Amino acid sequence: MSRTVPVSLPHESRPPQDEAARLRELGYQPVLARRMGGFGNFAISFSVISVLSGCMTLYSFGLVTGGPAVMMWGWIGVGAFVLCVALALAEVTSAYPTSGALFYMADRLGGRRWGWYTGWLNLLGLLGAIAGIDYGAAFFTGAFLKLQWNITPTPVLIFLIFLCILLLHALLNLFGVRLVSLLNSISVWWHLAGVAVIVGALAIVPDRHQSPGFVFTEFVNETGWANPFYVAAIGLLLAQYTFSGYDASAHLSEETANASVSAAKGIVRSVWASWIAGFLLLAGLTFAIQDYEGTVGTATGAPPAQIFLDALGADGATALLLVVIVAQLFCGNAEVAAASRMVFAFSRDNALPGSAIWRRVSARTQTPVPAVWLSVAVAAVLALPSLYSPTAYAAVTAINVIGITPAYAIPVYLRLRAKDRFVPGPWNLGRWSRPIGWIAVVWVACVTVLFCLPQRSPVTVESMNYAVVALAVVLALATVWWYVARRSYGTPQAYGSAREQAELEEGIV
Repeated sequence: MSRTVPVSLPHESRPPQDEAARLRELGYQPVLARRMGGFGNFAISFSVISVLSGCMTLYSFGLVTGGPAVMMWGWIGVGAFVLCVALALAEVTSAYPTSGALFYMADRLGGRRWGWYTGWLNLLGLLGAIAGIDYGAAFFTGAFLKLQWNITPTPVLIFLIFLCILLLHALLNLFGVRLVSLLNSISVWWHLAGVAVIVGALAIVPDRHQSPGFVFTEFVNETGWANPFYVAAIGLLLAQYTFSGYDASAHLSEETANASVSAAKGIVRSVWASWIAGFLLLAGLTFAIQDYEGTVGTATGAPPAQIFLDALGADGATALLLVVIVAQLFCGNAEVAAASRMVFAFSRDNALPGSAIWRRVSARTQTPVPAVWLSVAVAAVLALPSLYSPTAYAAVTAINVIGITPAYAIPVYLRLRAKDRFVPGPWNLGRWSRPIGWIAVVWVACVTVLFCLPQRSPVTVESMNYAVVALAVVLALATVWWYVARRSYGTPQAYGSAREQAELEEGIV
């Protein structure tokens, strides 16, 4: 299929192509229901990014790792670089709109091994994200119970709440992509209204606010490290963690109308919309801090909850916590949808143990039911250490970032390496493709190294950053499994034979 490469900024001038035909060209027979529109596709990535999840759950980390100055300026800087990553990734998504997304792109542009390792990194990040998001929702639910009924949020109670949330998200995802799309659309407005309500209440109600000088220049270091540049660098984790998950638009592309354009636009729009909303949220919270040390050491376990309590009183804090918790539930539900599609797509190409099970699709809802259950089950296992270690949640967060962030850059790097061999889709960057692509690759390389570094000193079993361990374990397992599954793994060139069609239909139950 020939394509005309424009020399202007991103656009989509051509009429919508037949996405089912395009999917067959890429080697896959359509089996998922294409019932999601462009707004729904944007909504799933916006919901997964979820500033009311990432900013809130890691706000305590930001308070002691650079403080207000790093949180505010870090958000601005990281957001700008992440937007470059999103633009570059969107361009490749437009050319390869499949549920496999990153690993399929890497496979096509770099070969089977590139696809294999990209897929395992992407899968690690998506499953770690489910655990991190839903455990964060459970954590804030515990803070809500403490405020409302003075129930102490013990690790066991938080974990039980976490399991209930996982079950809820699994059940919601079994009803089909139309319900998922509806919930994500509601999620967008809930997030935007929630940020507006929180920022408005914190701006109007309290009698006292911090000064702009405090919000934008106050540096706080309680990490144990003496070097302020090192502390500021690792403090970027708050922003980088929040700005993850926008590949969800790509993973849902086989269920999106006009996906070659809609999925690309969904990725980019989700990032810049979250960039603006997150800045307003962080500024609103930080201006409203009444007692910095009291906020850091809050008995609720969630510093934003203490800010609400100090600024608005018990009733106001309870109401705003509910806003945050519902947003986090929307976020986790969207992440389960994205992760399950990745499990489905990776299994479709025989990359996972038990692939024949995980790639099955319900004939009634056209949803990959076993993949949904596997996604929430692995997330539950990943969060198990939280029962024994207070640093486990930070470790899960690091697993998410260290897995998914490199996976974003690999297809972009391979696209740059391919040069004219890459055939752009209808949404592309034109002459800006290479400069934006290289900015994205260099940024991801820097933050990947950065987030493997220890975050607390002295480095002990409790304070160690386990991201590098998780990365090494996953790469080792992926290497071992490669030698087991390498003969069966592979993205198809084209479907159409009677045998291939029969094998595909065996997966529909």
